[in-house]
Amino acid sequence: MPAASDAAPRRFRTALAFAAALAVLGTAGLAGCADFSKQDIDRQAGPFSKNNESFEVKRPPKTPPPPPEDLPSPPPGPCVDPDPNVITTCLASTAGLIPGDERGDVTIVAERTTGRIVSAKRFSKHKLIVDIPGIDASGDGGLIDFAPSPTYSEDRLIYALITTATDNRIVRIAAGDVPKPILTGIPKGPTGNLGSMFFRSRNELVVATGNAGNPAAADNPASLAGKILLVTGFSSGPNPRPKVLASGVGSNPALCPSSDTLYVADGTGSADRLSQVAGGALRTVWSWPDKPGLGGCAVTAGTIAVSTIRTQHIETLVEPTPEKPSVDKPVTVLEKRYGAIGRMRPVGNGLIQFATVNKHYGTKVVSQDDRVVRFLVPAAGGGESNM
Repeated sequence: MPAASDAAPRRFRTALAFAAALAVLGTAGLAGCADFSKQDIDRQAGPFSKNNESFEVKRPPKTPPPPPEDLPSPPPGPCVDPDPNVITTCLASTAGLIPGDERGDVTIVAERTTGRIVSAKRFSKHKLIVDIPGIDASGDGGLIDFAPSPTYSEDRLIYALITTATDNRIVRIAAGDVPKPILTGIPKGPTGNLGSMFFRSRNELVVATGNAGNPAAADNPASLAGKILLVTGFSSGPNPRPKVLASGVGSNPALCPSSDTLYVADGTGSADRLSQVAGGALRTVWSWPDKPGLGGCAVTAGTIAVSTIRTQHIETLVEPTPEKPSVDKPVTVLEKRYGAIGRMRPVGNGLIQFATVNKHYGTKVVSQDDRVVRFLVPAAGGGESNM
């Protein structure tokens, strides 16, 4: 178990506020209406971050908590997983997720193919948070990722990256209202639609877009495909074009911010790679020429964890520093226990949550799939973790 504390990104605090607000809302999901005109005025008030290039962080407890105790008796049926680290089961094909509490016992996860965002914990039913209409789940599209507003407890707004019949886009969702487009015209392809997003500050949404199956689009400054974007306009009317933080992004990009560094895992025609976003470009930290199919990444306790789809691994690297910018060969810390692994999110100090994607990628599917799992990542260089 890691001894050093790590820096969890700002979105973890947002997730806790999100979960707290959900507890108030109860089991019926979102209800009521939000005043969009007021939200537009608030959003146009200007940035709140004093340093727009920083990633504000919270330091979690030094010791990750043990698995939950005093669980209810497991319900009967094929969805029960005996593994105590499995948080929830029987999900449709998954997309983004965030922890719903400080222990990592609760998860909030998106189902890519249904457009549903649900909250769940072990042996509980899925609690519907929102059901987004009008998504196109063909290929690898659908509900790609989501991020609760940094002020969710006040405004009850959720932002989502989705695929429609014509494009990929970011929408804003309020209770009792239809989704409002925030950024449209992100190219859609038969593949390469997957992406990632998180709020870096109150008025800064960082978004990674896939290359829509067209690597040339990723290097085309006129295209929103294959980019790391900084979105700062959130009104339901015209918004400024987002700033491009980096171009040349491949397929299935997953963002994983550290305290002051942004990493992205993606796939290219020649290799899968983990890159650092720096100086308006992508600097490769490590590449996998055998293309294991990177599904996600998370930074915790000075360790970068990456998940793979084809080889069904979690691998770790020591996070580079200015003093030691190069990294050693990744170490496999989990192998073929849960099948294909997609998105990952840090809980704190070595603890992460990850979601499986067995239903989408044609791997062996069991009755409990797809699942969200709570996992303690060993420090880079260690062996497989057993919680």
